[in-house]
Amino acid sequence: MQKYKISAIIPTYNEAHNIVEVLQTVDFCDEIILVDSHSTDNTVALAQPYIDKLLVREYEHSASQKNWAIPQASNEWILLVDADERVTPSLKTEIIELLMRAEQEPHAGYWIGRRNFFMGKQVRYSGWQNDKVIRFFKKSKCRYADQHVHSEIVADGSVGFLHHKLLHYKYTSIDAHMAKLQRYASLQAIDYNEKTGPITAYHLVIKPLWAFFKHYILQRGFLDGFVGFTISYLRSYMVIMRYIKLYLRRKNLE
Repeated sequence: MQKYKISAIIPTYNEAHNIVEVLQTVDFCDEIILVDSHSTDNTVALAQPYIDKLLVREYEHSASQKNWAIPQASNEWILLVDADERVTPSLKTEIIELLMRAEQEPHAGYWIGRRNFFMGKQVRYSGWQNDKVIRFFKKSKCRYADQHVHSEIVADGSVGFLHHKLLHYKYTSIDAHMAKLQRYASLQAIDYNEKTGPITAYHLVIKPLWAFFKHYILQRGFLDGFVGFTISYLRSYMVIMRYIKLYLRRKNLE
C-alpha cells in the first residue's frame, strides 16, 4: 500500500546545540524543511546535510512563523517539531503505520503527548504530566491560532490522539531559560492587553501566588523535588513579569 508522504517542519533560531539530533529523528519524513529566523550561530550549516528546503524569515512570533511555513510544504501531512523535541522510534512507527491507512482516518490532526525534561530530570508532575500538542496534521485543514505565546492548532475537523510521545528538552541553562521567560512575558503582554483591565494587586500578588500554589501543590510539583519547586517558582515569576511588562507597555516605557 502506498504511504502518504510527510513534510517535517523545524523552526529554528540559534539551535546549533539541538539541530542535528532533532533532524536525525525526522529522517523518515519525505521532505524536511528548516524555517530559520536568521540564526547567528552555525545552525543552518549543521542542518544543510539533512534538509530538503531552507526557509528564512524574520521572527515575529511562533504562530506567525509556523503559519507562514505550513503552506510551503510539498505534502499534505505535516509533522512539526521544535528543535528541543525528539521523535522517538515508537512514535515514528506509529506515524508511518497511521499513514498506511490514512484514507480511513477521519481526523484533520493528532495530539501528541510530551515527556518533558528540565534541569537534567524528567518532570512527572508540576503541571506538565498531561502536556500535549497538535504536531501531526493536514496542511489543508490546520493553522495556528493568531496569538503570540502558546498558540495551538485550530483544525477544520476532528483531532485524534497518538499513543506515543515526543521527548521535550526544555532546559539548556538557567540563564537561557530566564531569557526565554522574559521574551514570553513580553509577548504575553500583547496577547493580554485587550482582556486585562487596570493592573492591580490582584495581577501582581494574587495571580503569581496562585500560579505557584497550582503548580507546586495542586499539580503536585513537590513530588518533582527541587526541580518541581523551581518550575513552580518560574511559573509564578512569568505571571508577575507578564503584568509588569503590560503595565510598562501601556505607559510606553518598555
